Amino acid sequence: MADTLLDDVGDLLREAADQVVLPLFRKLDDADVSEKAPGEVVTIADRRAEELLSAGLRRLRPGSKVVGEEGVADDPELLRHLRDAGDVWLVDPVDGTANFAAGRRPFALMVSLLTDGQPVAGWILDPLADTLAAGWADDGTVLNGRPVGGTIPVPPRGELRGAAMTRFLPPETRDRVRAGGRRIGELLPGQHCAGREYLDILTGEQQFTLFWRTLPWDHAPGTVLVRAAGGVARRFDGVDYHPTDDGRGLLVAVNEQVWTEVRDALLAP
Repeated sequence: MADTLLDDVGDLLREAADQVVLPLFRKLDDADVSEKAPGEVVTIADRRAEELLSAGLRRLRPGSKVVGEEGVADDPELLRHLRDAGDVWLVDPVDGTANFAAGRRPFALMVSLLTDGQPVAGWILDPLADTLAAGWADDGTVLNGRPVGGTIPVPPRGELRGAAMTRFLPPETRDRVRAGGRRIGELLPGQHCAGREYLDILTGEQQFTLFWRTLPWDHAPGTVLVRAAGGVARRFDGVDYHPTDDGRGLLVAVNEQVWTEVRDALLAP
């Protein structure tokens, strides 16, 4: 199964995109969008895609469990399964739902596989850009079928380009990040889609991204893929990110040198 799982899950993501998500893009009506928490919307595409993906993933790994974003919204106790023995899938059926609901891009479909509580594989599909990243934690990342480990271009020091999601940062940290952005090159505001931020690191469009909120379905897939390609994903204090952590703050970079340079520029007191 391991020999074909990367392709099998990639095919499943494309199926969900083609059959559920894309047919509803820019065709939602008011009844198709609701607020699941203050400031957070969910659409009929999220729910239908999660149902399709969950059923397909269980078929690929019989006996596995699924922890999906919308399932957790209905039953937060599902998060306890992330520490279970065996195989557990993390699913974000439409990452960037606010973009999708507003008829904007980007948005993505994301899946991660945890085995005995450890992230071992990840998948991110941007269906509009037709970009699929997939990889095993111990065997590298492929982008549209091509290996990317060690091949991501990095500009000279001081010419870095990356995003910082400052909306939820504590005010003191937000001010420090914004001021430090002038020292590293170009600081972008973010695309409201974590999946696209991770893909842009893998493609070389940007070299880092900084988050405050770190919900597991938003970051387990991307951190697996970036690390498998030679990158770094750590909390602000330097501790490696894990999807079962309850902490806040995450800095992801294309390599160790960039992570340190960005951390010193944006987060050092």
